[in-house]
Amino acid sequence: MSGAEAGAGFGELRAGHLGVRIAETPAEIDAAQALRYRVFYEEMGAQADAATTASRRDRDEFDAVADHLLVIDHERGEGADAVVGTYRLIRRSAAARLGRFYTASEFDIGKLLALPGEILELGRSCVDAENRTRGTLQLLWRGIAAYVFRHNVDLMFGCASLHGTDLDALAPVLTYLHAHHLAPEPLRPRALPQRYVDMARLDPAQLDLRAVQNELPPLVKGYLRLGGFVGDGAVLDEPFNTTDICVVVKTALITDKYHKHYERRLGRGEGLGKPEEL
Repeated sequence: MSGAEAGAGFGELRAGHLGVRIAETPAEIDAAQALRYRVFYEEMGAQADAATTASRRDRDEFDAVADHLLVIDHERGEGADAVVGTYRLIRRSAAARLGRFYTASEFDIGKLLALPGEILELGRSCVDAENRTRGTLQLLWRGIAAYVFRHNVDLMFGCASLHGTDLDALAPVLTYLHAHHLAPEPLRPRALPQRYVDMARLDPAQLDLRAVQNELPPLVKGYLRLGGFVGDGAVLDEPFNTTDICVVVKTALITDKYHKHYERRLGRGEGLGKPEEL
C-alpha cells in the first residue's frame, strides 16, 4: 500500500456523522492531498509550482512513507469529497526510509532524534473551511491520541505555522511563545542557522497576554493546552506564506484518558478495529 503500513491504523472513531481513521488506499491519500491544495494554495495563498498547479495536489516525497489521518464527513458520502480534515504522521521508522524527517529542513532536531523510544512527526494539518469546528479539531486529536497509543509514541513534534511572514505583525505572538513556552534545553529544537529568526522581538512584560493568546492559531493553542513547548527560533516559509515554529509535545500529557479507554476495550477483548462513538 502507498503510505500507511499494514496495521498502522486503529479502526474508525466516530462522533456523530464525523469519523477519524488512517487512510487505507491511494485514493484516500489523494483526497487528503487535494484538500491540502485547496486550503494551502487556494485559501492561504501558498505559491504553487507548475506541477502542483497542474495536479491541484499538495504532495511531496514524505507522503509515500507517512500515515495520513483523515476526518471523514459521512453526510458527504464515502468518496474523496467526504475527506474534510487531515494530518500527516511520520514515525521514526518511516522517516528512516527517506533518511530524514521533514522538520529537519527547517530545524535542528538532533536532540529529539537522540531520545530513546518512538517519536512522531506531525505535519500538513488542515481542515475544510466548512468543517472548522471545535468538534472536528477534537476528533483529529482523538485520532492522534489513538495512533500514539497504538504505536507507543513517547514524543511528538513538528512544524506549526503562523499565517504570513510579516515579522512585525507576528512579533507579539512570537515573543509570547518564546517567553512562556520555550522547550526545556534537553528537548529544544533550534532553527537552522541559515534560516534562524529570533522570536524574542518585544519586551514580554509589555504584552497583552489575552490579546496575544486570542491570536494563536487553533492548532497551536491545542499543542499548548496539551503542555507543548516551542523550539528556539522561527523560520520563514515564503512559498507557503507562513512563519514556522517547531512544537514538541510529550505524549504522556495527552493520552492518559485514551490509554484507560483502550485498556478497558482490550480488557473486554474488543480489540481496536471497530468504529466507536467517543
